[in-house]
Amino acid sequence: MIEARGISRRYGDRLAVDGISFEVARGEVVGFLGPNGAGKTTTMRILTGFLPPTDGTAVIDGHDMLTDPLRARRSVGYLPEIPPLYPEMDVEGYLRFVASIKGVPRADRRVAVERTLVRCGLADVRRRVIGDLSKGYRQRVGLGQAIVHDPPVLILDEPTVGLDPVQIREIRTLIANLARPEAGGTQHTVILSTHILSEVEAICQRVILIHRGRKRLDASMAELMQGGSGLEAVFARETARDESETEASTA
Repeated sequence: MIEARGISRRYGDRLAVDGISFEVARGEVVGFLGPNGAGKTTTMRILTGFLPPTDGTAVIDGHDMLTDPLRARRSVGYLPEIPPLYPEMDVEGYLRFVASIKGVPRADRRVAVERTLVRCGLADVRRRVIGDLSKGYRQRVGLGQAIVHDPPVLILDEPTVGLDPVQIREIRTLIANLARPEAGGTQHTVILSTHILSEVEAICQRVILIHRGRKRLDASMAELMQGGSGLEAVFARETARDESETEASTA
């Protein structure tokens, strides 16, 4: 469903992403980890078509982002760290607007919006102005805009940042349900970037860790948890190993 093929991205002389390759299968929920400045957001923006790579390409649901960008972008839903909301619009009107610009046929929009309102727990606030909602509900609306066109792939950047424990639990449940829907629902493939490692342990099946723009780790949660090590210990070990290798190479 998702293929990153040798993705690199330069900003002048700085190499922000350095030849990253990986694949994510249908229905997988993958935690995308790394310290601040590791290249996570740049990689996700390349996967969603918002940023072109300097080298390499991304393939989403069989569509190459360079040679077939329209179909590739329609196959992915993206929730950036700051959701792209219009605070003066009401929830239902905003989702109708997003459905239209994401290519949902006019005849199907009412059903698509209604389905999204239910899946994201927004039916009771459909007439509320977005700017008057709590942060938790605004985050739900952000998820709604990512899934209203029912894409097979979801890329979520810090979906629970700033939420309280109850809201975090609700969003985690929603993400898990998107990957494992009830009968008849679309099974979404999910890449989840977060600094909350317990969140990854709770809902992800696999972890990809990058540091200094390079992929440092790609393993299942079962492999990583062998021997009783927590994800925090794995994260610390891998980033420290990268630092020590850098120091050795410059010594």
